[in-house]
Formats: sequence, C-alpha cells, structure tokens
Amino acid sequence: MADGIEIGFGPLEKSGQGPGGSGDLVVFVGDDLALGSSARDILGGSGADLVARAAASEKFKGRSLSALSLPAPAGVAADRLVVVGLGSDKDRAKIDWPALGGFTAGKVSGRTARVALDWPGAVVSAREAGDFALGARLRVYSFDRYKTKKKPDAEDKAGTSLTLLLTDHEAASREGEGARTLADSVILARNLVNEPPNVLFPEEFAKRASELGKLGVEIEVLEPARMREIGMGALLAVAQGSVREPRVVIMRWNGGPAGEAPVALIGKGVIFDSGGISIKPGGGMEDMKGDMGGAAAVVGALHALASRKARCNVVGAIGIVENMPDGGAYRPSDIVTSMSGQTIEVINTDAEGRLVLADVITHVVRSFKPKAMVDLATLTGAIIVALGQDIAGMFSNDDTLAGNIHAAGEATGEKVWRMPLIPAYDKAIDSKFADMKNTGGRHGGAATAASFIKRYVEEVPWAHLDIAGVAMSSNASEINRSWGAGWGVRLLDRLVRDHYEAK
Repeated sequence: MADGIEIGFGPLEKSGQGPGGSGDLVVFVGDDLALGSSARDILGGSGADLVARAAASEKFKGRSLSALSLPAPAGVAADRLVVVGLGSDKDRAKIDWPALGGFTAGKVSGRTARVALDWPGAVVSAREAGDFALGARLRVYSFDRYKTKKKPDAEDKAGTSLTLLLTDHEAASREGEGARTLADSVILARNLVNEPPNVLFPEEFAKRASELGKLGVEIEVLEPARMREIGMGALLAVAQGSVREPRVVIMRWNGGPAGEAPVALIGKGVIFDSGGISIKPGGGMEDMKGDMGGAAAVVGALHALASRKARCNVVGAIGIVENMPDGGAYRPSDIVTSMSGQTIEVINTDAEGRLVLADVITHVVRSFKPKAMVDLATLTGAIIVALGQDIAGMFSNDDTLAGNIHAAGEATGEKVWRMPLIPAYDKAIDSKFADMKNTGGRHGGAATAASFIKRYVEEVPWAHLDIAGVAMSSNASEINRSWGAGWGVRLLDRLVRDHYEAK
C-alpha cells in the first residue's frame, strides 16, 4: 500500500451481509434517496427506512457529492454506513467518475470500506469503475517525506482500503490495473513538482527522468558541452547564472511502426526561477520550485505511455535549468543566439522559460521531425489573470490539434481554453537590435509569450499549454489535495490514446 490505498473489486450479491464487522459500507442515492436493488438487499428490509430517517434528521438531501454517515444496521458486515449523494437525474447522467471516487475516498480515509456501486437505474461499466478507482488513488496522495514529526496517531493509522462492488467486477479489476498505472504516473509528476530545489536540481531531475529506461524508454541526456556544440545559446544563457549545470533530456518511446513520425511532448523544466537579474519579489518566491511543472508532466506522460505499452511513437523532451542571479548571469540588454540561428534581445531575465523552450523545440523539430508537437510550461502570470487556476491556456497553429486537446481536456477534467494568436502579438516581440525580444510587455503577456515560441516550431502542427495556474498551488479538487497537481499527465495520455495510437 505504498500509495496509501489498496483497491480491490468484488461482486455485489450478498457482499455486505454478515453478523457484523469493522469498516464502512458505502451506498449511493440520488436526491430522491432511493437505494439500488443490491444496496437494499445488503442493508435488509429496514435499510431504506433507516437512511430516510437519518437523512431527515441531518437534513441530507442526496445532492451531488454530499455524504451522510450513520451506524450500520444489524446484520450488515460493517460498523458504519456512508451514504453518498449523486444529485438529480441530470447529475446522475453525467457523473464525473474520478471526482466521485475521490470524494468517496475522502469520506472513508484511513478506513476499510466496501463500496456498492449501485443505485436505481445504474449500470456501472468496468471503465467507469476504473475511473472511480483512479480518482480514489489520486485523492489520498500526500507529500510528507520531509516531515520528521508525524501526527501522534500517524504510525498507527492504517491506509485506506476499498473494495468496489459491481456486477462486472472481473473486467473492472483489469481496468483497475490501468487506473493504478495512470495514477502512478500522475503521482510521479506530483512528486517532482513538490520536491525542494536543493534536492531536485537539474542533474538529479535528469537522473530521475532517466529511470524511465527501466520501462523501455530510450534516454539521451545532453550536457552543457553538447548543448554548446549544437548551439543551444538561449537555454545556456538562462542557466549561466547558476552553479548547477543544465540538462536536456530526450525520452523516446517507440511503440509504433518503425520510421513513423512521432508525437513530440516538450516541457519547460526551470527547477527554480529566482527571476535572475530581473529578480522576483521575495513574497511567494518559494513557489518557484514548481516552475518545472511542464517537464514533470512530460515525464509522467512518458511513464504512462511506456507502462501501458502504448502503440505509438512519442518523443518527450525537457530543458532543465536554474535561473539565478550571479556575476555571470545573463542580463537585460544581452543578445543571445538560439539554436535556430535567430537572435534574441533579452529585455527581462524573468522571461526565461520561452528561451529554454525555443532551443528544445528547435532540437526536436530538426532531429525527430514530429507529426505534432505539444509544449507545456508554467510560462506566465498573465494566463492566471486571464483564466484563473482551474483552466490552462492553449495556443495553437492547428485547429485539428487544438480540437483534439480540448476534447482530451474535457474527457479528463484537465480543461484548456483556446487563446488567440494574431499578427499584432507577434509584432509586439520585434526588436530594434535583434530578430526578436523575449517579452512583448505587460499587455497580452501570455499571447506574446506564445507568439515567441511559435517562431521556433516551423511548419509542425503545434500547441502550447500555459499551465502556470494549474500545475502548482492550484485550486483543490476532489482528486487533488496536493500543492503540485501533476496536471497534464492524464490529458496527454488521453490525447495520444484517442488520436495517435494504433487501434
């Protein structure tokens, strides 16, 4: 139970009956408080009346993601009954299964529970049960490896153990294994984002990404000498103020036909962003350990694809640097030459992520000739002003790719909103002294940043996801109580599964 939860699957029939016992029994009701037939059988003749009376006493209306707890009736193999609300008929027709799983796991945290996936009209599929299990696994995640003083009962507290009861439990068990793999991939990304930068410096990040080699991922790590050789002047400029050397990690999953063009996933990996010479204010600077959320998502996505032996070719590429102030740091007014040959006037050293992405994207385009390319980056505060912390900003040069990403976001709950790319934004980054400058000013900051990246993608179908609001310190949800959300892993996995993987 390394992830804090154990999940099994079993049949509904008579699975909750017995002379009594420990743990919980979870049942579901709509706003009419009606129990499913199997739940009624498990609870016995008085079950429905017991629930109705308790609901009236506690003013429980069966609304979606609400819960009522009460002692289990005699003859039920549980000591507590947890009734979870599903809401109206309309709510029940569009259940968010990971959210329901996360909510339920939160209500039985640290306990053993049987969960009867049954209510009037319900036909719970194996896939839906797998999504329920995914949400439960993600909900119980916590990052406390550096806490030496645990809560008084922490060592004695058992992990959460769920048995999901449904008709098609054998197929659900197989789906549950897939859910475990995907949850592990999200948790890998969360762990990377949550680590402190004195532990997860560029070399260490590259080492952890290289562990994907155990799953059959081909790994190449570019060190500074190689970066200089191929002309990654923009990325190296960002890194030159830190005593920690940068790395670029190329991860190749070759699960498709030999020679078929890959899909490329590219992540910004600024391990810590002080702002450099254009130093950030002190308040909140500690959050800049999460400025590698895009790179973490790419590592998590490659883990997911390799773990399930995805039938496609995928290249993951991450540029890993620290942006620090130092006597050798790059300065405002410096002009650097990117790997593409284009020159960049540095206006603000805190607009560093786009410089890192520029060289990594150029390397991927030239070396791998991808059929499509998606980059993820905690790039701008401007996108948080525009969209808040529940939706990522998406910029794209290709309507089909943008539509596919949007659909993957809707399916997984990792939602994106397409933002505009127009000539005026591109013009805003023209420079008097170089081919471009690295910031277009305050207005339209997320769009001018995307326009900068667009100058490096050539003719490849491309989308840029600005995940500054969702990758770290994002709003809590039913499936995430972590500072680092691991955002993007599920979206990328779904995008590849639905649109690039051989059927």
